Amino acid sequence: MGLKIEHVSKSYGDKKVVDNICLEMNKPGVFGLLGTNGAGKTTTIRMLLGILKKDEGQITWNGKEVARKHVNFGYLPEERGIYPKTKIYDQLMYFAKLKGMSKQKADEAIRFWMKRLEIEQYMDMTAEKLSKGNQQKVQFITAIVHNPELMVLDEPFSGLDPVNTELIRNVIIELIKEGKYIIMSAHQMSVVEEFCTDILILNKGKTVLQGNLTQIKDSYQANRLEIITKEKIEKYCQESNLPIILAKDNVVEIKIKEEEEAHRLLEKLVENKVMVEKFEIKKPSLHDIFIEKVGE
Repeated sequence: MGLKIEHVSKSYGDKKVVDNICLEMNKPGVFGLLGTNGAGKTTTIRMLLGILKKDEGQITWNGKEVARKHVNFGYLPEERGIYPKTKIYDQLMYFAKLKGMSKQKADEAIRFWMKRLEIEQYMDMTAEKLSKGNQQKVQFITAIVHNPELMVLDEPFSGLDPVNTELIRNVIIELIKEGKYIIMSAHQMSVVEEFCTDILILNKGKTVLQGNLTQIKDSYQANRLEIITKEKIEKYCQESNLPIILAKDNVVEIKIKEEEEAHRLLEKLVENKVMVEKFEIKKPSLHDIFIEKVGE
């Protein structure tokens, strides 16, 4: 069952901002909704959550048309949506009650999540006094406090330092293990690669790439070679007509057209007794694929 978006479109005046999008999540996990700014991601998310009306197509959850009465969802928007002058506990209680929680259940959940995200000391403080990262954690709690089945996380790691990034990362992993359905939108491709099983890339409202992330990456040929060595190897690369993409510290990244070029270079380095600490042939990263699809 799960989530299904079928041939959904949305226009503002003469401009079509979402054009015939289809996606399906029939099992728990994380689906990556990607695209540049203005590609149509936020509009798609708002239609999915019933905030905006679609012009065409159908969006269903477990076979029923998406509506608030049918879907227990949580939404973490990219823009801050908390009240700066209101105490953290009070507004979390407000949002929890909006989702139908009793005062007792809401209190238990709020205290649990504030402790879990290490912000319980700010419970009686107004939001405006919190750092950007802690405000993001408060907003994250508003999205999950009511234990939703379907979650939409738009830039969940925005404004977080490495320590708090790891904290939220671990919570998301726990949610996945609990069988939650999560739509994630992020500009950090490394985050998408870590969490997402399937992806959809939008460009100007149209789908330019969609499918299982592993299968997508496997469909690309290796195009890079990474070598770590303390010795200078530039002349060997030049002799082999292999352009160097990056040379920093002891890392040299080389562009290749086929794997045989990399193996021939390795033979040359061995013949010249060059000590190589690492030799890795790489396929394009999701970052590379994303740039290829929407870089223009």
